[in-house]
Amino acid sequence: MRTSADIREAFLAFFEGKGHTRVTSSSLIPANDPTLLFTNAGMNQFKDCFLGLDKRHYTRAVSSQKCVRAGGKHNDLENVGYTARHHTFFEMLGNFSFGDYFKRDAITFAWEFLTSPKWLAIPQEKLWVTVYATDDEAYAIWHKEVGIPAERMIRIGDNKGAPYASDNFWAMGDTGPCGPCTEIFYDHGADIWGGPPGSPEEDGDRYIEIWNNVFMQFNRTADGVLHPLPAPSVDTGMGLERISAVMQHVHSNYEIDLFQKLLDAAAKAIGCANESQPSLRVVADHARSCAFLVADGVVPSNEGRGYVLRRIIRRACRHGNKLGAGGAFFFRMVEALAEVMGSAYPELVERKQYIERILKQEEEQFAATLEQGLKILEADIADLKGGIIPGEIVFKLYDTYGFPMDLTGDIARERNLGIDEAGFNRCMDEQRRRSREAGKFRLDYNSLIKVDSETVFTGYEGTKGSGKVLALFVGENQVEKLNEGDEAVVILDHTPFYAESGGQAGDTGYLTGPNARFEVRDTTKVGGAFLHHGIVTMGHLHAGDAVEADVRADLRLRTARNHSATHLLHAALRQTLGTHVQQKGSLVCADYLRFDFSHPEAVTPAQMAEIERLVNEQIILNSAVATEVTDIDTAKAKGAMALFGEKYGDTVRVLSMGTGNFSVELCGGTHVSRTGDIGLLKVTSEGGVAAGVRRIEARTGDGALTWLNEGEAALNSIGQLVKGNRQSAAEKVQQLSERARELEKEIDRLKAKLASAAGNDLLSQVQDIGGVKLLAVKLDGADSKSLRTTLDQLKNKLGSGVIVLATVEGDKATVIAGVTADLTSRFKAGDIVQNVSAQLGGKGGGRPDMAQGGGTDIAALPKALSGVSAWISERG
Repeated sequence: MRTSADIREAFLAFFEGKGHTRVTSSSLIPANDPTLLFTNAGMNQFKDCFLGLDKRHYTRAVSSQKCVRAGGKHNDLENVGYTARHHTFFEMLGNFSFGDYFKRDAITFAWEFLTSPKWLAIPQEKLWVTVYATDDEAYAIWHKEVGIPAERMIRIGDNKGAPYASDNFWAMGDTGPCGPCTEIFYDHGADIWGGPPGSPEEDGDRYIEIWNNVFMQFNRTADGVLHPLPAPSVDTGMGLERISAVMQHVHSNYEIDLFQKLLDAAAKAIGCANESQPSLRVVADHARSCAFLVADGVVPSNEGRGYVLRRIIRRACRHGNKLGAGGAFFFRMVEALAEVMGSAYPELVERKQYIERILKQEEEQFAATLEQGLKILEADIADLKGGIIPGEIVFKLYDTYGFPMDLTGDIARERNLGIDEAGFNRCMDEQRRRSREAGKFRLDYNSLIKVDSETVFTGYEGTKGSGKVLALFVGENQVEKLNEGDEAVVILDHTPFYAESGGQAGDTGYLTGPNARFEVRDTTKVGGAFLHHGIVTMGHLHAGDAVEADVRADLRLRTARNHSATHLLHAALRQTLGTHVQQKGSLVCADYLRFDFSHPEAVTPAQMAEIERLVNEQIILNSAVATEVTDIDTAKAKGAMALFGEKYGDTVRVLSMGTGNFSVELCGGTHVSRTGDIGLLKVTSEGGVAAGVRRIEARTGDGALTWLNEGEAALNSIGQLVKGNRQSAAEKVQQLSERARELEKEIDRLKAKLASAAGNDLLSQVQDIGGVKLLAVKLDGADSKSLRTTLDQLKNKLGSGVIVLATVEGDKATVIAGVTADLTSRFKAGDIVQNVSAQLGGKGGGRPDMAQGGGTDIAALPKALSGVSAWISERG
């Protein structure tokens, strides 16, 4: 039997033999692509190649790309575990041509790999083919050259309600590259229900798509017109799990060797039998997506990618609980996953302990959240009018607390209640609609600046240089001349200006031509071209002009100090906190550096002191900074660390800094010559920016000295204010703080005494409303805390009754209501507060026996309080 690993390697080796360059899978976090939540297809990392924005040394590529489809418009999460082929994580085998071969080679390559006895040897009669309805070229290749009989070929037209909206027509977006597809289907046999694609029974499981060849043949403009591309390309994809099922003669992806090992591991971790239950499939599938996402830097949170990860983890935990799991179990799946897939994806092995820790923390947090959700559900049930729990409540528990609908249903049945499934489903549909809308991207790819030329960067040698104007752009339009006042982009053949990348800000400065001066306000890069953004401040600039380029050297030096310090900081963090620390983003400019990194907790003062000490120790040692240009594999073999989210070319710069290779990273940025040039590093802040992600800001050189001097001046001022000096300031402030706390406690005690005295006076204002004691009054000078104290005292003294107290603080009225236990079946404190607060232009709520609210319409307070008696009378 061919294992999944064998099939992956066979695919890669086959296309290498056809002149393709094997390219490593990119991260699940798309690099510099705001249109995607996760990498969801093999072509994602080559998007710029297809758009003509990036040039590689190869025109043919092959990869096995890790993909996640569990958020945005690509979201089948609820189906995973219950169908044969839905997954949150999968591997996409793909071969790509960037203006090299086209339809004929793509089709014959696919057919050879699938059917040749040397490769997969699938019987030809088991394979069916679809083409786009009007793609006669592809049809002829399949039929006349490959020999597929007409009865096993199907033309698919526009079957999705719009021109070119078809299962067999692909588009990158509303505009941009697009073209017809040809898909290959495998026939599982007549014993499986289903019909061929395009038939009424196409949703059955007999005919399964295993390979899709996309022919990027056109460029669609905003008017909907298709224009032939000058260099047509090919993008293909074949799911490893699906082809493995075919080769291993099983019908479900969950029956392949890879999943069988994961299902066994899941059953062992949970303590149940492996009967391929849907819940066990969920755990096995979700273990892959969660582990790979954490390995690539995602951590659970309440938004974005972290929110999707959190939902997947909690869904896995819930299904494990359904199978009888006791305590944390899901994190134990990482060991088995690393054994099964670690050879192909070494990051699973390298980051195993970190992945386990993150998953275990989330499991334990979910257990606490589950308990919190139960309390909220109990409170909602207590306030329920009728026998059905509204769909909005069920959805709130599901969406906010990860509380599954079936668990809510179980609790409801125990209390002879039902749940509004239709209302819940409406909320789910609305969430999916919002998610789909958020997942759509409407970028007009034709509005991007496209440049065939490349710029030679000379900025490593200095901040001045000469260059020739290759192109001029105003907006996306290329022009031949710029006039004074024009805001534009200038592209040179050579430049010392560093283009923004790797977190380092682009250089600024001036370009001076024979008859023009151009102020460069920013520098960016598209493909190999450097874009100088700015304005013509004098004269006229023409394409072809020779210019002198002058980078602002003072800003470049300060930026270089901060960038070099960032590398030392990264190394010090990993040395102090652990090797799980990964860069999650950075900003390096002239004024400061900002560094985001993965770490599950705050950095302690002692740890931060050690980090600063390590960095400044390397600065004082003043060792030379060494750079070496080599290939990526050699660089990694030397221990060079690649930075998060950064793209690297065929040759890379290895930057070694500090004694004993303290820091070795891949980096194309500009740096100091010796560590001592940094001068000094001072961390100015540290804090959390997302779950599991911390941020450090720091300054170097004269910026660090300025910050320290400002702090020194502030400390001296504080010392004078507290009648001390900088040495005694902390002690003096601590004494004042303790005295302030004592005074606050004394104020609280006095307020409590006043409230008690006022409570005795207030008893004389109690009304009798149909046998119910009611007190509804405004207390002057009270705050929220004293209102609650007074309420508790009055309830005890009344024994039985309804109390409504209010006070005004600033421009807001606060209202609190209490109902004694014997009356909560007739009157709910929450209803009373809602009624009063609504008249004040606000809202409120709480328990049946106590609730709080308020509003800003203070003038309406007297009438609102006096109206409580009528409200009690109507319901009495």
